[in-house]
Amino acid sequence: MGSDNALLTLSDDDLEALGIQPSEVADAIEAALIAKAEGRLHASPKTAILPGDGRYAMSTLAVGDDGFIVVKQVTVCPDNPARGLPSINGAIMVMDGPTGVLRAVLGANWITAVRTAALSAVAARRLADPEAETVAFVGAGVQAHSHLAAYAEMFPLKRIRVFGRGRANVERLCDRAREMGLTAEASADARDAGEDADLVVTSVTLDYSIAPFLDARWLKANAFAAITDACIPWAPEGMAAFRTVIVDDRQQELESDKPMLPYEQITGDLTELVSGDIDTSRCQRPAAFAFRGISLGDYAASVLAVRRATGDAA
Repeated sequence: MGSDNALLTLSDDDLEALGIQPSEVADAIEAALIAKAEGRLHASPKTAILPGDGRYAMSTLAVGDDGFIVVKQVTVCPDNPARGLPSINGAIMVMDGPTGVLRAVLGANWITAVRTAALSAVAARRLADPEAETVAFVGAGVQAHSHLAAYAEMFPLKRIRVFGRGRANVERLCDRAREMGLTAEASADARDAGEDADLVVTSVTLDYSIAPFLDARWLKANAFAAITDACIPWAPEGMAAFRTVIVDDRQQELESDKPMLPYEQITGDLTELVSGDIDTSRCQRPAAFAFRGISLGDYAASVLAVRRATGDAA
């Protein structure tokens, strides 16, 4: 990105129209993880503030040796759906690495959705049953849709089961699965949805007042769970049932004011998983990827989108 480039602005609709596939984002994240392991990408832990009224504000920052700096800020606003707005909103700034000059402003919603599912895909490539046919969703919002798209590309899915609070969202997700040729059903409770599923995705609202209602001891022995909601709905006493637990970043988790689970239960993080520091042949199921989101994921997805939009094949 040279210093003479005009400012690029990409809305969420513009980003979606680029046609970037979930597997492409997962590949970009894997490349970024290798770059981080080799010292070519520098990422700070995510910062978060709970300003009240259920809002959850988050920021990420990453700097790569490939010429980019990416900063993202998003806020989760639980009351937004009643206002006719998405619950998550924000923006991403992409700067020129050598000069710090602002080069692009991106909508944050599309990036946040696809990079979260792609982070899950990176872990699932190594920890889930490659013949997985059934996926259970606890929560039927944006992340359920993005994970459905990612997993349908990865696994020979046949069916989904959905448990969620909003009937309209549950039916929307089921309808989308049927359009993809899958069978889909709404479940009466979370246990019915998840206890015989090969894959489980939980994406409830980030509200620490929610009483845990999921138990890892319910899961089948071969299951893989993608936990996008900081483990809020999972009973702490059941987490030891996961034989392998990967987090997105050890340091970020260690420094968190609200740990997702006891630190000693963590097998490793994504960088260790992708760089080969963890012997995946020794990882056992049921396995979980519990994560908050990391700046590296936002960086990889944003740079991929900017390069696609500008025709930069690098």
